[in-house]
Amino acid sequence: MKNDVFDVSAFNGIMPALMTPCKADRTPDFDNLVKKGKEMIAAGMSAVVYCGSMGDWPLLTDAERMEGVERLVNAGIPVVVGTGAINTKSAVALAAHAEKVGAAGLMVIPRVLSRGSVIAAQKHHFKAILDAAPSIPAIIYNSPVYGFETRADLFFALRAEHKNLVGFKEFGSKEALRYAAENITSQDDDVLLMIGVDTAVYHGFVKCGAVGAITGIGTALPNEVLLLANLCRLAAKGNAEARVRAQELEEAFSVLASFDEGPELVLFFKYLLVLNGEEEYRLHFNETDELNAAQRRYCEDQYALFKDWFAGWVKQGGVIDTCKS
Repeated sequence: MKNDVFDVSAFNGIMPALMTPCKADRTPDFDNLVKKGKEMIAAGMSAVVYCGSMGDWPLLTDAERMEGVERLVNAGIPVVVGTGAINTKSAVALAAHAEKVGAAGLMVIPRVLSRGSVIAAQKHHFKAILDAAPSIPAIIYNSPVYGFETRADLFFALRAEHKNLVGFKEFGSKEALRYAAENITSQDDDVLLMIGVDTAVYHGFVKCGAVGAITGIGTALPNEVLLLANLCRLAAKGNAEARVRAQELEEAFSVLASFDEGPELVLFFKYLLVLNGEEEYRLHFNETDELNAAQRRYCEDQYALFKDWFAGWVKQGGVIDTCKS
């Protein structure tokens, strides 16, 4: 999707939500954050997201978050910045900083805790963030996790005043994705839709017209996730073989992708990176935040099952070879 005013290329692709690695003293490890960002772009991702839920933003100070963003930008990595905060003042500061350092975009997160269910309060919160960074494109992050659902009337009221609001990310159910497609992106061809949850990639691309996706599992399996996205894009154009292969791959992903839907998503996805050999992701900022032994074993078994299946499945050739990154 093109935009005559803003560069939305970052949103027309797959963006991994980066997690924040930490050092032995459980402070942010920005060197390894940048390393991961570079790896993701080299794999074929269009940009990275930092700090969304995956980045553990509630556990970082605003200064730490800004340092992570600036380090990524200075490394030449396109960054879409999450604005999650417990108050509007902090969210505005994060947005203004993102614009100042040259971020590729914003992911605008609703106001939490205080008046979080009040439409008028959320409208003013969104407006303040969009006003703070008018030169970079932004998408609304819609998620049941934040306890507020942005509907079409509010979205278009905001867009009428803020042309930098270019899209909508849906983290909710497949029904919620359909609502966004039916009532928001189908109403304006210049508004883009992004898939926000790993369990709805096929549904989002093929049935809802999404142009991109934000992924958690893609931090551990970037090539496999990019292949799924490419198959889905081709399926959305009517290719029957791509439709079958995309559904096969998504079904095989289903357990690993489901980690994205739960409150311990960061714990699971960091552990997958550890299984990849990335020891810098073993620790968490809170020492007591860890998977139990049973969860670790289940994660290991499901990861091994997927990788064994994929090693044979990918050799079929045909449209799979066509869609490899």
